[in-house]
Amino acid sequence: MSGFSLPHSNLIARLSQLHPKRIDLGLERMQRLLQRLDHPERKLPPIIHVAGTNGKGSTVAYLRAILEAAGYRVHAFTSPYLVRLNECYRLGRVGGGVLVDDAELDATFERCESANAGEPITLFEIETAAAFDLFARHPADAVLLEVGLGGRLDATNVIEAPAASVISSVGIDHTEFLGPSLQSIATEKAGIIKRGIPVICAAQEPEALDAIESCARRLRAPLYRAGQEWHVGVERGRLVYQDDRGLLDLAAPRLFGRHQFDNAGLAVAALRALDIFKIEPSAFEAGVVNAEWPARMQRLGSGPLVDQGPIGGEIWLDGGHNPEGGRVAAAALGDLEERVSRPLVVIVGMMANKDARGFLANFAGLTRHIVAVTIPDRDGAMPPDRLMDAARSLGMRVESAVSVEVALRTIAKLSYEVPPRILITGSLYLAGHVLSANGTLPT
Repeated sequence: MSGFSLPHSNLIARLSQLHPKRIDLGLERMQRLLQRLDHPERKLPPIIHVAGTNGKGSTVAYLRAILEAAGYRVHAFTSPYLVRLNECYRLGRVGGGVLVDDAELDATFERCESANAGEPITLFEIETAAAFDLFARHPADAVLLEVGLGGRLDATNVIEAPAASVISSVGIDHTEFLGPSLQSIATEKAGIIKRGIPVICAAQEPEALDAIESCARRLRAPLYRAGQEWHVGVERGRLVYQDDRGLLDLAAPRLFGRHQFDNAGLAVAALRALDIFKIEPSAFEAGVVNAEWPARMQRLGSGPLVDQGPIGGEIWLDGGHNPEGGRVAAAALGDLEERVSRPLVVIVGMMANKDARGFLANFAGLTRHIVAVTIPDRDGAMPPDRLMDAARSLGMRVESAVSVEVALRTIAKLSYEVPPRILITGSLYLAGHVLSANGTLPT
């Protein structure tokens, strides 16, 4: 994905040549490199390790916002980035974290590259090692560590004793790496569970919960399950959280959608399960209200790309890319429709290994108008004709456009009684392109 500085482009291109596969799950290469770096992962403050299929990035955003509101310095490693590689690395500061600057990020990668000495390693593995090396050089009170893919064999899972293991909603995705069933996928996600370390778990389908419970039981890890040890709900538009320590009545999350109440609740539950952080109710509320996470039902208010769309219309951006991600985005659109009714057009671009029909089926009751686009500059992007076939099989009106910009200009020329609501979705890679083209850079 374009968007980072030229030195980063050259470095990423070079490091990508160190392994023939983009994804090759396993821990041996990471362990070798971290040993050569003198084990920076062992020199970090308490780590909260977050896995899941959907919602793990938003959960990290809530965790960070709550901890920062309580006065803690928080490092965070998340992936993938949308526009700039720097987004993956947030350094903890008093008053709020900052993205690492270009010079320090380049220096960190060069240390890791030198230590690796040309041996095979995937790009994500060296990106993860860079996070450990970078964070070990800066004091902080906590590290938030988001799993890249799966859990058991993910590069982040070299951490031996996190403060907590957090598992967000588990769904069907990446079956070529994690197995074909919900149970197999959940088993891989549960691989981040460590002996005796508390596990905080979002609401799950029975198959997924069984796998997580089995792993926690085997490792004697205390398990805090949504709907059992803790509860989150919506009452009068507010977030109401309850566990055995009491009740919190908090303002609604800024991030839009009913699912964000669940993600915020998961973050609250994780922090309340730990005794190492002292957090007042006011900090919980401030974090829930102030958390930001781009490309998750994000409304684009202005910019060059927005200007291409219909006057008076709404443009929303969501990086959902699997059936469950489509479900929560569609539910959020349903809530918007109840508030202010508008015709809906969905501009969609996906990667070729995704379930286009399963994703688009969520929108069949909301719109009959789909515009298929190609994700720019991405190997493995799904051709628009495949997206069109998936939409047609659902009885949806569909057309293609050579780009998001052309799609917006085409929609702007159509006649509507009310200016339309437009959702651009299907891929975080597409979302990154949209943010870059619109000049809406994550900070």
